[in-house]
Amino acid sequence: MGILLIIHGLNEHGGRYADFARQLTSCNFGVYAMDWIGHGGSDGLHGYVPSLDHVVADTGAFLEKIKSENPGIPCFLFGHSTGGAVVLKAASYSHIEEMLEGIVLTSPALRVKPAHPIVGAMAPIFSVVAPKFQFKGANKRGIPVSRDPAAMLAKYSDPLVYTGPIRVRTGYEILRISSYLMRSFRSVTVPFFVLHGTADKVTDPLASQDLYNEAASKFKEIKLYDGFLHDLLFEPEREEIGQDIINWMEKRLSASLGNVDNIW
Repeated sequence: MGILLIIHGLNEHGGRYADFARQLTSCNFGVYAMDWIGHGGSDGLHGYVPSLDHVVADTGAFLEKIKSENPGIPCFLFGHSTGGAVVLKAASYSHIEEMLEGIVLTSPALRVKPAHPIVGAMAPIFSVVAPKFQFKGANKRGIPVSRDPAAMLAKYSDPLVYTGPIRVRTGYEILRISSYLMRSFRSVTVPFFVLHGTADKVTDPLASQDLYNEAASKFKEIKLYDGFLHDLLFEPEREEIGQDIINWMEKRLSASLGNVDNIW
């Protein structure tokens, strides 16, 4: 029916989405996942991302490979949190957008603010001088990301999940891509579905609403989950959320087959 390429969020890895992948395959979707540089099983210092533009480029290259190996099969991109920012930026390039039927964003990192204004001012300098330095003041480790205690335990006991303080260059790259995207909402044309929990304390659900309101995309949808936290696919209601994503992709494919691109 279609293929979904999963781009994980900061500090985690693609293997965490195995349950979601099983749900997708049971509905006849193929699934691929990619670990960013410095994350999961990929090369590089753990938790260190020299440039999120590298992750954007890798996403485009991997998507191209998937398309060449699966000719004629419609493809979607999924991104969580900072992975959502990566996916949105990737889809802003016409050569990537034309390979896609649409994108799905969960809790995207769109209006990221530095821990303190002085951090924002100094980040560009420190990202060059001490890019790998671990900045303890910006660590969000203590913020709950799921209402499921077992999911929280599994995440932070996973050896492939980076649990140290954020590295300076990595943090600066998140501020940089977030700032770029906030200025570019009106030029977004790719079909998209954005999902966010209203109680998310890591990324801003109001920024997702702004994306939905301002984007030029003709085929777009938003769903805000009342009281849900950041890691939507690890919340107790993960199966229903997964089904919402599958339903949207099926709706998108039906519209695409019928050549109807302005049903909203």
